[in-house]
Amino acid sequence: MNRKVATFTMDQFTLEYSIIGEGEPILLFHGGHSNCSEEFGYNALVEAGFSIITPSRAGYGKTSQQIGENLATACEHYKKLLDYLQIEQVHVLAISAGGPSGIYFAAHYPEYVRTLTLQSAVTKEWLTPKDMEYKAARVLFHPKTEKYTWKMIATMNNIFPGFIFRQMFPSFSLLKFRDAKAKFSETDVEEIRKMNNRQRSGHGFFIDLEQVNTITTEDLHAVKCPTLIMHSKHDGSVPPEHPELAHKLISSSELHIVDSWGHLIWLGNTARETDRILINFLKKQAGGNFAETISN
Repeated sequence: MNRKVATFTMDQFTLEYSIIGEGEPILLFHGGHSNCSEEFGYNALVEAGFSIITPSRAGYGKTSQQIGENLATACEHYKKLLDYLQIEQVHVLAISAGGPSGIYFAAHYPEYVRTLTLQSAVTKEWLTPKDMEYKAARVLFHPKTEKYTWKMIATMNNIFPGFIFRQMFPSFSLLKFRDAKAKFSETDVEEIRKMNNRQRSGHGFFIDLEQVNTITTEDLHAVKCPTLIMHSKHDGSVPPEHPELAHKLISSSELHIVDSWGHLIWLGNTARETDRILINFLKKQAGGNFAETISN
């Protein structure tokens, strides 16, 4: 994939972003520990005729952490990016910890949003200071140490890809490893290895730990555009209460619970089904019938 990466400076702050593909634009809010170099799910969307604009969210990549003062400030800057690119309307795709950004953007800038898609997305209070995962993340992914954490993970993963895949599996799935094997694809181990080589937390994950818990039921109620919610029934990272709440409060939503092996619904033997559901939804809202694009 030919990806253009650039930066946009406004109010003395920098917003890094990438653009890939040609066609109807998607504004993608990546998950935690990621940036504008995210790859999961991109190939199918580009092949189906979409372009994907991915800002590195606040504190990730080269994006200034200051724009992450709160969701309102961050989303105002994402809006300014679209204005700078002279893009009037987008499909919003929000992934995992990027869920609150997508929800807030769709709720507060409806004139910019054609559709909203939430994939494995956080939609309510998530990790809190009382959770063990929160406490561990504060140590492992502190801005002063995260570089070394990810370097160690990437090095180990490059040497022992199968072992690291198995060790990380419980953080993504509720299934026992032996019970999930039938749901794996032959590329999953390699995709996790590549993921761990591009992951960085910067200041972004610390911002996420605070901001994801500020999304409100009022924000969800305010989303009026057609909305697709996709979540794995075996997600070990984001509990099922998240998609259920979003579906309950967003009146224009449809919910698809997929049978993937866990949180990363773009992997495994159901990945093609994930792509098909998303692309058919987007093409339907665009007014065209493009089911053959992904089903062939």
